[in-house]
Amino acid sequence: MEFFCYHRDRAGSVALRDKLLEEHWSYMDRYASEMIARGPTFVADGDTPTGSVHIVDLPDPATARAFAFDEPNYQAGVYRDVLLRRWRNMLGRTMWDFPGGRTGGSRYLVLGLGPEQAADLAVPPGRDELIAFGPLLSDDGATWLGTAALVRAPDPDTARAVLSADRYADVEVHDWEFGGRR
Repeated sequence: MEFFCYHRDRAGSVALRDKLLEEHWSYMDRYASEMIARGPTFVADGDTPTGSVHIVDLPDPATARAFAFDEPNYQAGVYRDVLLRRWRNMLGRTMWDFPGGRTGGSRYLVLGLGPEQAADLAVPPGRDELIAFGPLLSDDGATWLGTAALVRAPDPDTARAVLSADRYADVEVHDWEFGGRR
C-alpha cells in the first residue's frame, strides 16, 4: 500500500530541524527500499523549510502511522501537523526514475483537497513534467479525498494547473526539492 505523508513545520522550528538532520536522514534510510519520493518544501525564498514530503510503500495503515509519528522531527516538535493518506502511484515509478533528474527547473508539491466528488483520476497531459502523481485516499482505499502531485514547472501557477482547480475545495502549491542524502 502506498502512502503520502506531509509533515508541516511548526513556526520557528528551523534550528531544531537543522540539529536533527542526521537523525531524520538515518530514520528515512531505514525506509529506502519503500521510498517512492521524498523531499522538503520551502517558502518562496527557497531557503526556509516549511515541511517534509514522503511517499512510501508500506504494508498497512498502522505501519504508515508508525512511520509518520515515530519520525525524529515529529517526536522533537519540529512539525505542527501531519497529513497522512493512502495514495496510488499513477505513474508507476519513483522520483529517482523521473526523466528530468534531480536538478534543473523548479519543482513543486501540488495538493488538491476535497470536496466530495473525485477529480483528476487519470494522469494529466504533460506527464514528462510529473515526478509523482496520484489520488489521496481513505485508509481503506475506497474514498477519494484529494490528489497529490510533485511536478517540475516554470512557476507556481503552471504547477497548480496540473490539477483541475475548480474541482477542489482548496489547492495548495509549495516549493519542493528532491530530498535525501546527496
